[in-house]
Amino acid sequence: MLHMIFLEPEIPGNSGAAIRLSACTGSMLHLVEPLGFDMDDAKLRRAGLDYHDLAHVKVHPDLDSALAEVPGRVWAFTGRASTPYTEVSYADSDGLLFGRESVGLPAWAMDHPRIEGLVRIHMVGSARSLNLANSASIAVYEAWRQIGFPSGV
Repeated sequence: MLHMIFLEPEIPGNSGAAIRLSACTGSMLHLVEPLGFDMDDAKLRRAGLDYHDLAHVKVHPDLDSALAEVPGRVWAFTGRASTPYTEVSYADSDGLLFGRESVGLPAWAMDHPRIEGLVRIHMVGSARSLNLANSASIAVYEAWRQIGFPSGV
């Protein structure tokens, strides 16, 4: 199982879309507090549609507790990295760490001893960042493809 980790997500729609992504890919979604929304938020539920019961989601009080549940390596996604996400060889049980929508990953998270490496998703030079849920989708599908789409149809 792949693991998506959202550090202090702020926008309920992004986490709702990630809930749907979790259900569709069999990945685990770890949400690290503080959250910028309540888990009962209507926008979160609407974005996740009827996939909430099919998804694997856990809320953690801090990054250490989330990372303790990721048995594989952890890759931190940031625009400040030089290694493209496509140059990583992902393995089943790896974690993909993403930061807040407004500021991305803080330095302390990227410096965490569990971080295997910093990776980036390509985009044109004039763009600042991709949407959080879109970034997670790109990364999860690449990692899932590399491990052979287990349980996929």
